[in-house]
Amino acid sequence: MSRIGKQPVTVPAGVDVTIDGTTVTVKGPKGELSRSFPSIMIIKRDGDDIIVERPNDSREAKAYHGLVRTLVSNMVEGVSSGFSKKLQLVGVGYRAALKGKDLEMQLGFSHPVLVEAPENITFEVPSQTEIIVSGPSKEQVGQVAANIRAWRKPEPYKGKGIRYEGEYVRRKLGKAAKSD
Repeated sequence: MSRIGKQPVTVPAGVDVTIDGTTVTVKGPKGELSRSFPSIMIIKRDGDDIIVERPNDSREAKAYHGLVRTLVSNMVEGVSSGFSKKLQLVGVGYRAALKGKDLEMQLGFSHPVLVEAPENITFEVPSQTEIIVSGPSKEQVGQVAANIRAWRKPEPYKGKGIRYEGEYVRRKLGKAAKSD
């Protein structure tokens, strides 16, 4: 039995969950999320809990059990408290600013980089070198943060680039420091 899959997902107050066959819709103070799941899984409501069950012990059902439960849990957590990722800009002249809802970054190119905010995603810029990406969908927040980071990944020689908060960048010695 999946240790994660057998745990119930507790629905907090203020969150409305609608289960229509294999489609789960969750509404809360931070927004609304809807997702279709594989028809092999059984998703049902039991009071204030959502329970994900598998009909048999087939390889496919075992593979989906923990995944579906975690996805439902992330939907409930996302509409109630939301998710966020913090990015740091490291490098001379690297800075970010909000332009309406969109994000404008100076990353050493001859032109500024403009990143449009997708639906349900908000950008915050507490300082010129910090970006906070937040929204109700954990998957979408992570993807938008990865797309921003892809503009300038941290390089190993000077450590310049866009990195996640707390990310360790392994540094290399330059050509002059190398001795054979």
